[in-house]
Amino acid sequence: MTPAARLSAAIEINAAIEAQRVPAAQALKEWGTSHRFAGSGDRAAIAGLVWDVLRRRASSAYLMGSETPRARLLGMLKLERGMDADAIAALCDGGRFAPEPLSEAERAALASASLAEASAHVAGDYPEWLDAQLAAAFGADRVAEATAMASRAPLDLRVNTLKAKREKVQASLKHLGARATPWSPVGLRIELGADARNPGIHSEEDFVKGAVEVQDEGSQLAALFSAAKPGEQVIDLCAGAGGKTLALAAMMGGKGRLIATDRDKRQLAPIHERLSRAGVHNCEVRAPKGETEPLADIMASADLVLIDAPCSGTGTWRRNPDAKWRMRPGALELRLKDQAEVLDRAAVMVKPGGRIAYITCSVLPAENNEQVRAFIARHPEFSVQPPEETASVLWDKAEEFSQAALRSDEGWLLTPRRTGTDGFFVAVLRKG
Repeated sequence: MTPAARLSAAIEINAAIEAQRVPAAQALKEWGTSHRFAGSGDRAAIAGLVWDVLRRRASSAYLMGSETPRARLLGMLKLERGMDADAIAALCDGGRFAPEPLSEAERAALASASLAEASAHVAGDYPEWLDAQLAAAFGADRVAEATAMASRAPLDLRVNTLKAKREKVQASLKHLGARATPWSPVGLRIELGADARNPGIHSEEDFVKGAVEVQDEGSQLAALFSAAKPGEQVIDLCAGAGGKTLALAAMMGGKGRLIATDRDKRQLAPIHERLSRAGVHNCEVRAPKGETEPLADIMASADLVLIDAPCSGTGTWRRNPDAKWRMRPGALELRLKDQAEVLDRAAVMVKPGGRIAYITCSVLPAENNEQVRAFIARHPEFSVQPPEETASVLWDKAEEFSQAALRSDEGWLLTPRRTGTDGFFVAVLRKG
């Protein structure tokens, strides 16, 4: 397919997303199924265009003065891809499979329109109803922070120290451009261009043998900040597919007791194969059965309970840009209730002197600082571990990290703009 034909396809897919109100991944899959002539490179390039339009959905429409799928794509090409009016016009020439030529109004908008007078939620590309929350988190920087959250994320890997060392794996993955992550001592990063296909990491020998797992550097840091140690009794209370469970197991060096569970047993389905591949032998997976508490025997005996809390996912907008446009206030209210419940559930499991690591992939204060303050008001036997003490696990990078991340009385907030990671909040709460 020509670059112009790819633009036409992206316009078609975005029109389907809006008209049918389907997730972008589904729309892309359905288009690929009905257009089998498109090669893998074509599909990757078209997907990149579609995701980028969703990243700049509001700002591109504002720039062009229109909310049509075509207008959003044209505006995105300027805002996200840095193309000028002449370059865009060259692709939109009305030829076979190409978009129609630019109108005078479109060319004028591409040549001279700007976001200088746009509202914060338009310039930052996020739903207007979230503006108060983002203002509380970032103040006048919210447009810059949200713009960074709309950028494309790299592919981050965590080296499994139970099986390998970072230097060796980095050398093995040199052909993919892997380099050490800025903060995590066990991370590798592969940068991805706008039209790049995700590398087939799952077919790499290092992945097959369990030497690496796909995990954002922010998620790696969140696990590291829990300071899980060999010999401890550790509970991963919202384990899901097991990403942080595997990180905890590596930190524990195979020594101690690690228990993984989740309210939704369906989420646990992939964890067994992942634990086996990673060479983890000290983890017990407990799936819920009915209303029975699967951790009834852990009352006041855990050294660490890690809560990767159910949340809005605002910190992962780089990876799932259409999620922010489908998010509704009612969903946030449900998440706040779930978070309070899981924190209260964890409180009774922690022994005196033990700790809770509370983690969200959200940047919203309601899910982060406010949730921690409310928990401590309900459970005065807990207190916040000083954030600088939490970050001390980074050793020589602790001071540099403290200058980059947002520190509050309750914990650390990581963001794409500040730390180059997904958005994560981490608080460590000590008992007694």
